[in-house]
Amino acid sequence: MPNSLKYNKNFEKLSYEEKQLLEETKKSIADFVEYSSTISDVNYATRNAHAKTYTVLKGEFIINKDIPNELKTVFDSDKYEITARLSNAHPKINKNKKEFPAYGFAIKIKDDSGRTISNYPLVNFPLFPVNSVSVFLKLFTSVNRFFVKKWSNFFLVLKQIYKVIPFTLNPSFLKNVWKLLLNKNNFMLSFEYHSVGAYRFDDKMIKIKVSPKNIDKNFGKKYSVKESVESFCRNHDYLAEVYIQFCYDLKDQPINRLNVEWKNSPFIKIGEIKIEKNSLLNPKGCENELLSFNPFESAEIFQPVGKIQKLRDEAYKVSLQTRKKINKLLKYK
Repeated sequence: MPNSLKYNKNFEKLSYEEKQLLEETKKSIADFVEYSSTISDVNYATRNAHAKTYTVLKGEFIINKDIPNELKTVFDSDKYEITARLSNAHPKINKNKKEFPAYGFAIKIKDDSGRTISNYPLVNFPLFPVNSVSVFLKLFTSVNRFFVKKWSNFFLVLKQIYKVIPFTLNPSFLKNVWKLLLNKNNFMLSFEYHSVGAYRFDDKMIKIKVSPKNIDKNFGKKYSVKESVESFCRNHDYLAEVYIQFCYDLKDQPINRLNVEWKNSPFIKIGEIKIEKNSLLNPKGCENELLSFNPFESAEIFQPVGKIQKLRDEAYKVSLQTRKKINKLLKYK
């Protein structure tokens, strides 16, 4: 295996302006969560992104016995317990049967003692539409405020969306948009799921892909996404292969350009996810509603890399703390 680039904390260093914008975004997140029960017409405070939970599952991450020796030092067990949350990316809980297929597959990996080793919030679209931290923060803040104040912020949202468009006009991004549109009606668990941003793998940097095995893309088409997912998970095992790509060269595998795919870095299978049938947990249970999949709660050697990734740390904390306060729950993991 060729030499990969080493992790450097400068990959996620924010400027003074970006830090100031982040503070504004944090305030908008708190405002959104405080108002979220009204926005989604539910009796509890929701997340400000991926608000709708389809189901929460328990399973295993089984390490591939044939992984290269230099990777075995990162995993000292043959398998790990996982908790997975399946969700929709929309900040508002949509109660309609039809939903845009922007799905989340968040995975929490635990050791033998039940302690979290790593959190990976994966999604079914491999790219992110913007590279600029300031453009993203302004857009995210305007969207949060739109849901709280509605039409008074409508034109501000349009202005920020207009600024994002140039980042999406590249072959890699457009190819994946077209692919998603062609498969928009496919069963949720038949999609591949991606880390989008990079993560540490000890002192190296990687991207992650979860690829399902033998899932019928037409499963449950007559039902809502939630109904089809729950039906599948009650009656079928879910199996998926876990792959990683290493960063060798920033030109081909950029850390802070999330709108293009990595190239010239082969996918290496490191293991499989297995979720046995009837392994559903109660998604509305207090402990599951307040589950945190903040990737910065991972062990240091598995934490996110990059400027956009860095924003997640504060955003996740504000969202969780506000939900905890409003829902008057004292215990979360």
